[in-house]
Amino acid sequence: MNSKEAAEMFGLTTDTVRYYERVGVIPPIERDKNGYRIYTTRDLNWIYLAKSLRHAGVSIESLIEFATLAQLGGEVQKAQKQILQDQLQEIDEKLAEMTKTRELLRYKIDTYDEHIAKFKSGEVTAENIEELWKINYKN
Repeated sequence: MNSKEAAEMFGLTTDTVRYYERVGVIPPIERDKNGYRIYTTRDLNWIYLAKSLRHAGVSIESLIEFATLAQLGGEVQKAQKQILQDQLQEIDEKLAEMTKTRELLRYKIDTYDEHIAKFKSGEVTAENIEELWKINYKN
């Protein structure tokens, strides 16, 4: 598979795939006798992993560290696994925060008309307005 096909497969540009290789996010790609990159299943897995982790907010630096360890060989599995575990923890924390924000938005949408009506009627004022940070949004 060539660069264009590999990039299209994952909805990336060829420039992005080549950038990933140049900075070390993915290991170097083998080339044919004419110097054209030839992507193997292993290479495609690296591209998919890099794309997925980048979309989840994983830093380029963490991806470079992970890919660099893979190229060192030897006993690097523990270090690689730790990088993955650290990234998973960060994503879990982001998901928890996003879930809380989603619940707040859902609450605001679900109660919007009611709140507006209470403000207009004077039932809710600046002095007796709810404290959003104290509300459990889950129903």
